[in-house]
Amino acid sequence: MSTDPKSGEAETRFWIVIPAAGVGKRMGADVPKQYLEVAGKPVLQHTVERLLAVHRVSAVMVALGADDEFWPELPCSREPRVLTATGGKERADSVLNALCALSAHAADDDWVLVHDAARACITPADVERLMEILEDHPVGGILALPVTDTLKEVENGTIKGSPDRSRIWRALTPQMFRYRALKEALESAAKGGLAVTDEASALELAGQSPRVVEGRSDNIKITRPEDLPLAAFYLERQCFE
Repeated sequence: MSTDPKSGEAETRFWIVIPAAGVGKRMGADVPKQYLEVAGKPVLQHTVERLLAVHRVSAVMVALGADDEFWPELPCSREPRVLTATGGKERADSVLNALCALSAHAADDDWVLVHDAARACITPADVERLMEILEDHPVGGILALPVTDTLKEVENGTIKGSPDRSRIWRALTPQMFRYRALKEALESAAKGGLAVTDEASALELAGQSPRVVEGRSDNIKITRPEDLPLAAFYLERQCFE
């Protein structure tokens, strides 16, 4: 934490981590999905720009593939508040590498918000609301959406049950946790050979109970080709809000 020179009080700092080392196999494109163009810009350019628009963000750390040749072409790669690290094989590896790279900058109690590179439709207002709601929370939490569809538990193509959807939420990003707590949770999961698909899972394995903050339904993750025109529609619509 830094100190506010006017009040003399400790000032909470927020860091963003974007794991962007994936190749997006389900997209079936010649370039990683984070570099596909949507609404006139690469997906990752949209994502970084929107996160940099949050004035409380100290810096954005992007975890890139070791052989990434596309990143230097993005205008955001030259922003002074943008840092880079080398990503890993899985998402959790990339996040952990980014956290290690942040060790020279972040304090144990600083907040880290991890956001998917392919969620270009995130709004600065949603990020700011997550920060405001969770800033004094003992654990942290995530943006999420309550599930509205009827869910089915399926095994070998056969329905085995229907979970109570009133208790099910769909995890979004950013996911916001204290720097040290998140780093230690990911390190512990890796050491135990436990697969975690998001940061909240790592905190849950460490015995913590993250909070959910309801986010916007247009905070979609671009995964398949049909997501690109939908993302373009949302991005255009958000510009007129």
